[in-house]
Amino acid sequence: MPSIGIIMPAYNAGPHIESVIERIPADVWPHVKGLWILNDGSRDDALAKAEALAKRHAAIRVVHFETNRGYGGTVREGLIAARNAGVDFAVDLHSDGQYPPEYILPMVERAQTCGLDILQGSRHAGHGALQGGMPLYKYAAGKVLTALENRAFGLSLTDYHSGFICFSRRALHTVKFEQLSTSFDFDLEFIACARTAGLSIGELAIPTRYAGEVSYLNPVTYGLRVLRTVARYVTGHYRACIVPAEPKC
Repeated sequence: MPSIGIIMPAYNAGPHIESVIERIPADVWPHVKGLWILNDGSRDDALAKAEALAKRHAAIRVVHFETNRGYGGTVREGLIAARNAGVDFAVDLHSDGQYPPEYILPMVERAQTCGLDILQGSRHAGHGALQGGMPLYKYAAGKVLTALENRAFGLSLTDYHSGFICFSRRALHTVKFEQLSTSFDFDLEFIACARTAGLSIGELAIPTRYAGEVSYLNPVTYGLRVLRTVARYVTGHYRACIVPAEPKC
């Protein structure tokens, strides 16, 4: 079984972070090389709860940012930590409970078996997004944006906007993700870079769960950022974000 790094961006996640950690299956922990809780300037008790969790789990490291760095800026620091630790796969697991920790091993196993560099958890692949409580406006907007993204990227994914993503070691060393957005479009930019580099991308159906979590994403601003990312991909912008391959002898 490959080694796993789990990164958890946390912003005002006090009500949920403990239950998310508790839901990580016991058979995952022996393979976890590090679980980084990245407290992004939370104003609630998320930091205190993260530090208490670190005392109970040797694999947990708490990284605290005094000022808010934004979603992308926080995930970026987590991926740097996972890359430096030499993990085989890094999984981005949000701390608000929207994504299922129970799927960490299935994602890593699928990525390894299928040779995937990016594996995204899809809330739409199982056709359960609306039943899981996804707001209708998010469902409809996601469908429109996904059709555009598939056309631009030449893929056939069903959900580019899930934050539950598994990254391979090769992806972490190929994409210069330190140069990407500090906002919520970070994930899509990473996918655009991976596609530019010819890395393999796939998805795995996951259950959808909306249970009153507070969203800090502005849908209008995010939609515009998605369109900008697509335009940048089409015009070759992300070639500058790829580590050049070493010449063959």
